[in-house]
Amino acid sequence: MHNTILTITGSDGTGDSGVQADIRLISGLGGTAASVVTSITVQNTLGIQQFHDLPAVVVRQQLEAIVNDLQPQVVKIGLLRRADVVEVIVDVLRRHQPKYIIYAPVLRSARGERLVSEGVYEVISRRLLPMCSVVLEETDLPDGRRIHGSANQLSSAVAYYLSQGENVDNAMLHAQTYLRQLPAGYADAGGRSGELYNQFIDAVERYYDSQPQVAFYAEQLNVSARYLGQVTRTVSGRSPKTIIDERIIAGITSLLTTTSLSLKETAQRMGFSSQAHLSRFFKQRKGVSPTEYRAVHGS
Repeated sequence: MHNTILTITGSDGTGDSGVQADIRLISGLGGTAASVVTSITVQNTLGIQQFHDLPAVVVRQQLEAIVNDLQPQVVKIGLLRRADVVEVIVDVLRRHQPKYIIYAPVLRSARGERLVSEGVYEVISRRLLPMCSVVLEETDLPDGRRIHGSANQLSSAVAYYLSQGENVDNAMLHAQTYLRQLPAGYADAGGRSGELYNQFIDAVERYYDSQPQVAFYAEQLNVSARYLGQVTRTVSGRSPKTIIDERIIAGITSLLTTTSLSLKETAQRMGFSSQAHLSRFFKQRKGVSPTEYRAVHGS
């Protein structure tokens, strides 16, 4: 089993990155992959919500079980978030001495969030990098492939071609050529963000004057309020509540400036429990009372 490629990285439930993507690409090329998981992520196509970093002792147990049995000569390393995990990996690999070690730094998420602390990366730089045969950089990625999962694709492909006896330079060239031929959406499943966002906006337009709660819209769209929030922040940079409130404010200002409805009637029309409630809501967001606003902007 010396041609087995060992990938050491985090788990990405979407399959776009992490150990799942490594195994998919290596297997697709015809290789054999084994894995050691360093972190379990809670994420979807919109980003990572939580990390559950595995203890160093669990990583060591996984690593030694694979190394002792399969003796992989090509090891690909990705997400490392704990200094003691780095030390364990260095210790085991120093004893095992695989022919090639490939490191594809996973330091930030696709949305730019920092995933690895400076302290951990200092340990990586000092202890792991000197052992590596290949350390990928962004300049290694083929043009047009700088999307979520690109580094996984390239490092996995390099690992495969190294396992087939190619030298580092040829493996890198072969891997880059292979990536250019992949479908544009291979590493980025995307999701239905745009479609769901538009459905949310349509629903707000229908119900803003009677339904101010995010939970109502989430239920209408058959998603969780948290997921809806991820979608609206990704697409527009605003929370669902902000979008709803902005539409309510627009409705109130329209009634104040184009009708002669009293504040009580306006509150009833807009679904508020009382005139006082509407006034507080309006002043918090516009800085003036409805009466003051009408005096300045009313016809």
